[in-house]
Amino acid sequence: MVKWVCNVRKYFNKRFVTPLFIIFVAAMLIMSLISLWWNHYVFVAELMLTTAALAFVLFGAVNYKKYISHIISKAVRSVGDGRLEKINKISVPVAVVGEDNEIIVVNDLFKKKICGENTPVGDTIDLYTSGKKIDALFKENGTDVFVNEKWYIAFGVRSGESSVVYFVDDDTYKHNSDEYKLSRPAVAIVAFDNKEELERETEEGEASRIAVLVEKCIAKWVGSTTGFYKKMNGGRYLVILEERYIKHFIEEKFKVLGEIREIKINDRMNATISIGVGRGGSTVKECELWARQALDMALGRGGDQAAVKKCESYQFFGGLSKGIEKRDKVRTRVIAATLSNHVSNSSNVIVMGHRYSDLDSVGACIGMWSAVVKGLHRNAYICIEKQQTLAKPLVTSFEKSGFGSIFKTEDEVLDIIDDHSLLIIVDTHSPNFLESKAVYERCKRVVVIDHHRMMVNHIDNAVVFYHEPYASSACEMTAELVQYLGDFSLSRLESEALLSGIMLDTKNFVLRTGVRTFEAAAYLRSFGADTVEVKRLFSNSIDTYKVKYKLVSEAEIFNYCAIACADSNTPDIRIASAQAADELLGIENVKASFVMYKTGKTVNISARSLGDLNVQVIMEALGGGGHQTMAACQLENVSTEEARERLLSIINELEINKKAENVNTK
Repeated sequence: MVKWVCNVRKYFNKRFVTPLFIIFVAAMLIMSLISLWWNHYVFVAELMLTTAALAFVLFGAVNYKKYISHIISKAVRSVGDGRLEKINKISVPVAVVGEDNEIIVVNDLFKKKICGENTPVGDTIDLYTSGKKIDALFKENGTDVFVNEKWYIAFGVRSGESSVVYFVDDDTYKHNSDEYKLSRPAVAIVAFDNKEELERETEEGEASRIAVLVEKCIAKWVGSTTGFYKKMNGGRYLVILEERYIKHFIEEKFKVLGEIREIKINDRMNATISIGVGRGGSTVKECELWARQALDMALGRGGDQAAVKKCESYQFFGGLSKGIEKRDKVRTRVIAATLSNHVSNSSNVIVMGHRYSDLDSVGACIGMWSAVVKGLHRNAYICIEKQQTLAKPLVTSFEKSGFGSIFKTEDEVLDIIDDHSLLIIVDTHSPNFLESKAVYERCKRVVVIDHHRMMVNHIDNAVVFYHEPYASSACEMTAELVQYLGDFSLSRLESEALLSGIMLDTKNFVLRTGVRTFEAAAYLRSFGADTVEVKRLFSNSIDTYKVKYKLVSEAEIFNYCAIACADSNTPDIRIASAQAADELLGIENVKASFVMYKTGKTVNISARSLGDLNVQVIMEALGGGGHQTMAACQLENVSTEEARERLLSIINELEINKKAENVNTK
């Protein structure tokens, strides 16, 4: 009987209350409007007929549901009232659903709690399951639905031709669960980035005034929550607050960073803070540990940003400033002393840079090799792939001078590594960018020397991790270290190798230069480094020169960013693309440049900027990394056009246009 009634309802639904009637009435209305231009009397007559037809359809639609519900209810009762009585005894809302997902019968609790005393019989069950399909109800744990301003778990049980759907009220549980999650404690540690520079370069009264302004901003920021902060030593603040406020700060992208940045110091620099946040830990202690790790990550990326850590994932916000140079060399001397001990306890030392090594990478390798061999009297070798390096003129120069034996291939290095070997990695801190991952995995002790801003996926097993994002280059850091690694003198070739790396990364002392950069250059110059000879290391073939300027001439400008795409069969494309990216920065109104080229199935992107825009953030969004003014990435299994579209999308998301305009107005 129930099946027969459902078929009757289905027949009525298809034959009488369907969109065809609406279409028919709409057609009549259109014909009436057309007749207005032909005869007014005909128009009035057709309009009245159309109105009557529309009224009939609406009346039928309103009464149809009541009529069918009455028929179905009568049919159910004719089957037996016992089943209905049993359903009414169930203490949760229940609905019996037919084969076509129509509600056949419900208990009183369903009417009261789910549909507000309305008659749901004849409706489809989808109306009361938040639009979720009925198949989702038959999962092992049902599905969550939100109906009549409350949360329920809806799950179904099949019973012959019909199904029974139960609605279990768990609204209170869900609200309590949400409140529990939102009230979980989170820990933030705030560091006043340039507090030391402020105290050194300003008078005591001015330094105190700036420090008070910074603390007021922090107090106001924390005061907008139910949390509290505690001032610690060294310009740091410990903040305890609830998870609900971390979500709010993430949504507003930690605007407190911008408020602090508005505080001027001697009209030459702005105050900046870094924030490390630990959230989602099982204990407050674990959140505090994550907050310290997040703060280290934020400072390692140059400061003036917030890093939020949850388990193993990071989120970053800010990072607009160029960073403040740390002039104190105490840390360098401590690192040098520690490094000397490790080298002295090693059988041999392997020095290695990143893949497709450049002058900065190879120059730093040569500097460390010289310090280990001459200053610390240990055998050392440089692991390098000569066919892939971008510093071939430098390698060739050393080979011609009789030092070709210091360069070893991956296989040669693997043969000489033992349990007491020490690996020194320069100019990168990511295991994904190493010249040889096999060499890294074979060595039990690793030292890292790098200046690039910290990446999430970094080498975490180093016995010495010397990381200075404020340094201009790895060669600058190496030039400082070698001064404390034994009593020896660099040769002219070695000092020129280090100077070439500094000149490469600073674009001939234009970008990211500080006092220590020029001190390192002066130190190298004292050992006979010839700037003319260094300049020759940058020489290109005529073919590379033509490729470079072809890329520059074909570049497009998009939101203050120059974008160029190279042909896949271009010779020396890695060198040409990097140099083309540098050249594009000389074009008016270009704040950043991106050059793409394809090698095999991989699209490579070289990114450069003058510091106004942080290209590291853009490259990280594509899976790469680097520095604020020099970064790169590699995209696997995509076309150049697809890579270009992804780059443009990220540029739009980061509001490059708006940032560039703000820079111009300053």
